[in-house]
Amino acid sequence: MSARTKARKRALDILYAADVRQITVEAALATEAERAASEPARAASWLYAREIVDGVVDHKDEIDELIETYSQGWTLARMPVIDRAILRIAIWELLHNDEVPHAVAIDEAVESAKTLSTDDSAGFINGLLGRIAQTAPSA
Repeated sequence: MSARTKARKRALDILYAADVRQITVEAALATEAERAASEPARAASWLYAREIVDGVVDHKDEIDELIETYSQGWTLARMPVIDRAILRIAIWELLHNDEVPHAVAIDEAVESAKTLSTDDSAGFINGLLGRIAQTAPSA
């Protein structure tokens, strides 16, 4: 597993934990930062995970508006928590990280959904991100 894939997983864990535990993302991030400091082996993925989470927080309103706009009949509240977190990460990468090709951001999100979410989530996430990617500047 690449360092970026590990970082996405860590960012997903942070966003998911904040949502499920109904705490701020900042609080979940602080908890993970303490854990990262005590586990040097995790250092390689920590910086990008932090960049993702900070980016999602900084652009949350824009990201959530895109999810609502392109989700066709699904509100954020109706989506599984894990799907919201996966989508937020992928949309941040599509729109705000020129180093990640669109196909990679979408593929990583779909693979996470296949592993961690419902049977229908991967297709839903793939379609939604594909529509958003068509409107985003190319990476």
